[in-house]
Amino acid sequence: MSRQIAGMSIIVTGGARGIGRATVERLARQGASVAVGDLDPELAEEVVGSYGDRVVAARLDVTDPASWREFLAAVSHLGPWDVLVNNAGIMPLGSVLKEPDEVTRAIFNVNVHGPINGTKAVVPGMVERGHGHIVNVASAVGRLAVADGASYSASKFAVVGFSEATRAEFAPYGIDVSLVLPTVVQTELSAGVPAAKGVKPVTADDVAAAIEKVVRKPKAEVWVPNWVQGPTKVTQALPRRVQDSLAKLSDAGNVISQADPAARAAYEERVRRNAH
Repeated sequence: MSRQIAGMSIIVTGGARGIGRATVERLARQGASVAVGDLDPELAEEVVGSYGDRVVAARLDVTDPASWREFLAAVSHLGPWDVLVNNAGIMPLGSVLKEPDEVTRAIFNVNVHGPINGTKAVVPGMVERGHGHIVNVASAVGRLAVADGASYSASKFAVVGFSEATRAEFAPYGIDVSLVLPTVVQTELSAGVPAAKGVKPVTADDVAAAIEKVVRKPKAEVWVPNWVQGPTKVTQALPRRVQDSLAKLSDAGNVISQADPAARAAYEERVRRNAH
């Protein structure tokens, strides 16, 4: 059964930029009430646009449970919540041996503790009402790790595991948990990162369209582009030696190590500064 988005109350974290912003705009156009959470409330306010009182923005640090409580209090008039889209994430890249400890902690705080904190903050109300939906935006590297993005890959693997475990835990309460796994997306976060051979880069709106689709009809796992899921899972079932050979042919395991440092400079500076 397909659900109507109009009339839903939805939270989108990291909603001021990239995938989050595109998602807010799509859901708002479909008639949802949307609470936009972001560390940059001024930028988040720009997303609110002409949607009137149905879309509001408030500051949210997903790594801080207290910030979640403050955010939910600020946007409570739009609730109770039907859907939580855990989208906020960061992707500093480089050799793990050269990665500062504070950057490693920031990756896990935002990418792993963010969805965990959001789930703990929002799901109790869903349990009380007997329905709800969590959409966790992970990454294709949550299934297929890549060099020079070890901490990022590990954080997204954690989101995959957390999603699968909570899907089983929340199912008796009528709550769905969905995973969205994009490949390289044309946003600031992926600036300078080339697409793997044969895989066309996707846009933020492509991912937002997948999120909109899964909100309408919950599904355990959605890849963007969708066709990548089949070959990836078939490859992972092969012997490791064969997997390594195929990875060399496709260049999928090296896309992050081939990232253009100059193209990533502004993003890397911002996220590393915020990590301190």
